[in-house]
Amino acid sequence: MASLTRLLVTTPFVSAAAPLAYSAAGYFVALQIQAIDNADKVRNLTVVNVMGAVAAMIAQPLVGVLSDRTRTRLGSRTPWMAAGALVGSLALALAGLATTTALLVVAVMAVQFGFNAFQGPLSAILPDRVPSRLRGRFSTLFGLGAVLAAILGPVVASAFATRIPLGYACVAGAALLIIVVFVVLNPEPDNRGEAFSARALGVNPLRHPDFRWAFVGRILLFTGFSMVNSLTLYIAQDYVGLTVAEAARIVPLIGVAGLPGFLLAIAVSGPLSDRLGRRKAPVLIGGLVIAASAAFPLIWPTVAGLVVSAIVLTIGFGIFVAVDVALVSEVLPSEHDFAKDLGVINIAATLPNTIAPVAAAVIVTISGGYGALYPALAVIAGAGALAVLPIKGVR
Repeated sequence: MASLTRLLVTTPFVSAAAPLAYSAAGYFVALQIQAIDNADKVRNLTVVNVMGAVAAMIAQPLVGVLSDRTRTRLGSRTPWMAAGALVGSLALALAGLATTTALLVVAVMAVQFGFNAFQGPLSAILPDRVPSRLRGRFSTLFGLGAVLAAILGPVVASAFATRIPLGYACVAGAALLIIVVFVVLNPEPDNRGEAFSARALGVNPLRHPDFRWAFVGRILLFTGFSMVNSLTLYIAQDYVGLTVAEAARIVPLIGVAGLPGFLLAIAVSGPLSDRLGRRKAPVLIGGLVIAASAAFPLIWPTVAGLVVSAIVLTIGFGIFVAVDVALVSEVLPSEHDFAKDLGVINIAATLPNTIAPVAAAVIVTISGGYGALYPALAVIAGAGALAVLPIKGVR
């Protein structure tokens, strides 16, 4: 029981490590791209994000398969988590030295591959070690750390806006330290005597209807969320009318404005889901709230409109992420392939990093402005929320 308590206490910190790296890097990359070639900033940022997402999509299922079948004195997850964290942290430091878009592409791909190689085995800890009755609480703690890091990462990064290489180095060191402490405090047992079946390698989890609908819902919600967030710095400049310096200072604070509502939403949703034994309703409600957040910048194209939208969006996202991980853990097709199956479903969180920037760039180009992104967010997020309804194996 002590080991489970320690796992739950340290979960918010380790779940924050990779999102901290991604969000801080995203802030820095947008500034670096703009400094390298301001005229083509949207296209170049799209290229960087797409290539990074490709690396992420390769890493999660690949390392998931390998992790499920790793037998070492340190267990199956720990070696891959440590290796991924080291690769990702070194790549962050490299990104700080990049002076061209090509170098940024390489560095961001390595960041995404490394930290996604870490996240695949990490996500398998839920079904590996946490009993079903506590998974809502675990999901809440996991989501708490991840979203707090995503919100606060740009705030931390903004302190290094004029010292980007130092900022990358500090974030890399913090992420690596958090992960090392976690694996030391939560050791896995020696699993060298465990057997495994190679037959499961050919099992496609997307053939299972509940798993497939969970995948569809997640990919749509993350795509809607990412379409706007991937271009927030530019929206603040070209849609609202801020200068580059004003946008760099204000955009991170817009995310922070949603923090109180997010904390309340996530604190209530996970435990309530455990108590009621229901996972689908919070995911549905959270998705619909995310969709509703799109209305405010359309009606109110000002900093205040962006702030209100961020508040509503983060409340919805808090409700969603508090329960989403628990819901996913209960529709996994095979108990012998947790990391592989979670690696597949985690593509639904990483693939939007490829889809969303491309779709956003196309919408901006065709419409001639950023306002059209918000109706797209509402439609996509709404569809993602409704995708949870056909799931039959979870209430």
